[in-house]
Amino acid sequence: MARVVRFHETGGPEVLKIEELDVPPPGKGEVQISVKALGLNRAEAMFRRGQYLEDPKLPARLGYEAAGTVAAVGAGVQGFKVGDAVSTIPSFSLNEYGLYGELANAPVHAVVHHPASLSWVDAAAVWMQYVTAYGALIDIAGLTKGDTLVIPAASSSVGLAAIQIANRVGAIPVALTRGSAKRQALVEAGAAHVIASDEQDLVKEILGLTGGKGARVVFDPVGGPTLTKLAKATARLGVIFLYGALSTEPTPLPLFDVLGRWLTLRGYVMMEIASDPVRLERAKKFINEGLADGGFKPLIARTFPLDEIVEAHRYLESNQQVGKVVVTV
Repeated sequence: MARVVRFHETGGPEVLKIEELDVPPPGKGEVQISVKALGLNRAEAMFRRGQYLEDPKLPARLGYEAAGTVAAVGAGVQGFKVGDAVSTIPSFSLNEYGLYGELANAPVHAVVHHPASLSWVDAAAVWMQYVTAYGALIDIAGLTKGDTLVIPAASSSVGLAAIQIANRVGAIPVALTRGSAKRQALVEAGAAHVIASDEQDLVKEILGLTGGKGARVVFDPVGGPTLTKLAKATARLGVIFLYGALSTEPTPLPLFDVLGRWLTLRGYVMMEIASDPVRLERAKKFINEGLADGGFKPLIARTFPLDEIVEAHRYLESNQQVGKVVVTV
């Protein structure tokens, strides 16, 4: 028996329940992990509320990211042995696997060795944020030295990963945040410029920073009406990635700016990279190199014990944090 987290109805954080359940041994192609830490993600909160890309099959488990030691391996698994330190890459359906708990099975393609220098908390906070940012910025956009990158919701874990990746390749990360409260934290996290979008003229500021040209790449998890401003601040032949829908308002198509600047509006989710073994291998190499030499360092906003999973989800949804929310087991 092991403590695992499930929910029997969709709703707010309070629907999450810790239950004592038998966790089956790992099946063919699966690795069983004795979990030490869990990274929380907005996608999981959306899944819990029934507002994600797929509807939960109740009772449902939850959890994309875990770090811990290998407890057992299923048939056909190679490259992992009992006792190995591992973490997980979100590359599976939450209706098939859920990692919140003391013991969890994961498909072998989603399990990875991480640098030994990482703590369990850091290791649980790596793959969602860095693979998401890498896929759009490096794999697809080819972000390079001198490019200006605009990052809405920059205080999120993915936004912070984007800042670090931009700095690694010599690009110029411009962090967007609604107010000034997080400005200093974003500067300390490596942002070259910080724009408080509720207090400053977003378009004027970005055009001013780029000599009137606009940003070559925008990496937006929000959508909503601000997209019209972002389009006006994007350079000719620039690309705007839409990888989330945090705004509850409709997202308009800024047609004249798209036509006039020959812009690309690119829908993107991390699974595009995670489901392609060749591209994922390149991502793992890039990220592990950055983690090993210290160029990449996940910023942890706060940790909670597993017993406080409901409070951890409330904090995740409060938008107070700068960085990743992690649960220790």
